[in-house]
Amino acid sequence: MVWTAHLLAPFFIWTVSFSPGKAGKFVAPPCDQNMFDSNVDNCLSDFNKSMETSGYKHKCPWPTVKRIYNKLKWCVDDWANASWCKGCGFLVNKVFLEVHQTYFPLCGQIHDPSLSTVIMLIAPIVITTLLLPLLCVHLTTWNTEMPNSLGL
Repeated sequence: MVWTAHLLAPFFIWTVSFSPGKAGKFVAPPCDQNMFDSNVDNCLSDFNKSMETSGYKHKCPWPTVKRIYNKLKWCVDDWANASWCKGCGFLVNKVFLEVHQTYFPLCGQIHDPSLSTVIMLIAPIVITTLLLPLLCVHLTTWNTEMPNSLGL
């Protein structure tokens, strides 16, 4: 424990003595919004080209465009870090809000299943309900006829 303190002491002394008036504090440069906007526009243009063939105007494209969307997210996050705008979350949120309003407005809507799906779900229940009384009649009359058929 004592040796650890002796080894770390010179490091702390060096850190405090060579930092110009800030005593070891790091001050991040301000967000370069122009750099962020211009590079995010490049990310968005690639994403827009990829989305043209997705059919987003007619149906929700989500499962098929997940890879492209993640690529956009990584690109925007990288430029947010590079331009020191990571702390300005509203810039990144604004980009993705516009993307969602443009390409994913149909993803939240619930659609009724097709008629064939409804029939496949309901038909077994209806058939069972109709045939169950016949099965019950057959089972109750089968026990009364059994001894007579054996000739007893």
